[in-house]
Amino acid sequence: MIRFLFSLGLLALISTAAPTWAQPAPVLGYRVVETYPHDRAAFTQGLLWRDGHLYESTGHHGASGVRQVRLEDGEVLQRQSVPRQYFGEGIVDWDDRLIGLTWRHGIGFVWEIDSFTLVTAFTYSGEGWGLTRDDRRLIMSDGTAELRFLDPETFGETSRLRVMDDGQPVANLNELEWIEGEVWANIWGSDRIARIDPDTGRVTAWVDLTGLLPAEDRSGADVLNGIAWDAQNRRLFVTGKYWPTLFHIEVIEPRGAPDER
Repeated sequence: MIRFLFSLGLLALISTAAPTWAQPAPVLGYRVVETYPHDRAAFTQGLLWRDGHLYESTGHHGASGVRQVRLEDGEVLQRQSVPRQYFGEGIVDWDDRLIGLTWRHGIGFVWEIDSFTLVTAFTYSGEGWGLTRDDRRLIMSDGTAELRFLDPETFGETSRLRVMDDGQPVANLNELEWIEGEVWANIWGSDRIARIDPDTGRVTAWVDLTGLLPAEDRSGADVLNGIAWDAQNRRLFVTGKYWPTLFHIEVIEPRGAPDER
């Protein structure tokens, strides 16, 4: 009888603890603070903010590259092409370097961030999609539900983390950004951004950006992709592939309708 009661107690403990992990993450909305011009010819793959400028990577064979962009008018101040045979993907800064991935080629590039001079290249297995970092590691997505952690000096993989929500894996993790202790990830093909706990892989919240790009600007535009965080001024920037606009937004809760613009 004692063993039976202990088993019932254990089952009760498990049943009360499990739903916390299994419950779907809350869905948050947004408010547009400001809009800025964005190059409509840019197939945006990676986006980051550093020292008062945006850095952006673009994709497609023959059109891939990295660039430094002035926020106020979208002017490209500096650019470097990726060799034509490669399809560029996400980027991240580390010290005085800019590091970028390619899609299905298993090769990454490292440039000096001030001059965009190529420093070296490195290899990895599988596909390369998004790239960000904390203060110790590079964090990479490959289109699956896993995040990879890389050594920033050797680019060797040190660990992986499976991203889950409501007990299910979250696939198509794409462009990444590190924001105040969380990994934010575009989900390819959707208007949502996942906020991810980097210790557990649990999605802590979704940011639903449905309706962000007005209907009149949708012609020729591709999916939402590109997240940049200005930590000093706590500004969040987002855009998309072939979008004419870059948006400074605020996340709002509970979920509400976007402000009229």
